Amino acid sequence: MERVQKKIILKDLEKKLVLLVGPRQCGKTWLSKNIAKNFPNSVYLNYDQELDKKMIEEQSWLDSTDLLILDELHKMKGWKNYLKGVYDTKPDSMRLLVTGSARLDVYDKLGDSLAGRYFRHRLLPISLAELEQVSAPMDINKLLAQGGFPEPYLAENETEANRWRMHYINSLLSTDIFEIDKIYNAKAMQLVFSLLRNRVGSPCSYQSLAEDVAVSPTTIKKYIQILEALFIVFTIQPYSKNIARSLLKEPKIYFFDTGLVQGDEGAKFENLVAVSLLKHVYGKVDIKAEDYGLYYLRTKDSQEVDFALVAQNNIEVMIEAKLSDRTPSKSLIKFHEKYNYPAIQLVKSLRNDYEKEGIKILKAEKFLASLFL
Repeated sequence: MERVQKKIILKDLEKKLVLLVGPRQCGKTWLSKNIAKNFPNSVYLNYDQELDKKMIEEQSWLDSTDLLILDELHKMKGWKNYLKGVYDTKPDSMRLLVTGSARLDVYDKLGDSLAGRYFRHRLLPISLAELEQVSAPMDINKLLAQGGFPEPYLAENETEANRWRMHYINSLLSTDIFEIDKIYNAKAMQLVFSLLRNRVGSPCSYQSLAEDVAVSPTTIKKYIQILEALFIVFTIQPYSKNIARSLLKEPKIYFFDTGLVQGDEGAKFENLVAVSLLKHVYGKVDIKAEDYGLYYLRTKDSQEVDFALVAQNNIEVMIEAKLSDRTPSKSLIKFHEKYNYPAIQLVKSLRNDYEKEGIKILKAEKFLASLFL
């Protein structure tokens, strides 16, 4: 399946080097090799492969190379200065694409070494918006059941998707987490991962998790940051501008792979909406250079709205996700009446869109397919 960011990356390669980051197995290598088909003399090198590693360190590719793809470069000591040197001394005819897992995004603040030299693209799992834009069949139920990572999504059935996911989890928890930081209590990290799968969409209490795992809240926070750095989970913070000071500060946690969510269908649906909105936000930031963010709303008296899209620090729209409830949530109505922010309730099982008490009730599949990415 064609990825919607391909054409944009091809244009950006003509101007600067491109950093392509995202979760493991979300399609970065496939996309980079697909992009390489547009160049007659492309070279793909993976730092995990010994022969490729030697070529990278010795910079032994030919001067006629018109596209150089460097994968997993973040594992090389001093990779940022190395990349700066390669970019500054490369022939004008050579384009440079650097791909990798979250480690590249951990170093989002790349400092002076790469300032002004790169465009960043975050490649996330397949979304309804992406399926719509590449004219592929859309199936929200398939995304909920099998997740949006290419291999399980394109699998013949849910069983094959689950087989992939089992190996994926084992790889993440046995190898990847140790590449990004020292973990002295692997069992505790695995337990945190397991507990988070059952707490999707709820404000995350580090203290509560710490008591369940028998470690300190500081350790819990560190573990979640590692899971974030590996593009396993992402956090959504509460929005506070112009909202009562009593807003809770705990983030809500979601998974990039909706298939990892354990719980009822409502939790899986909310996760699907969350990752779809995040992909929309990343596209706005990475491609359109807009000041855009994703938050949620919640007060101490338990008034909560699932999501808020925020442009230039102002709420653009509030969004509530429901499986089948067509009645606007009380919290959504209260926030809308008090602050006059546009409000939408997305419903998975809905025949026709309508409006009630100033709240737009929309069919989720249609709305999510209309997002930027």
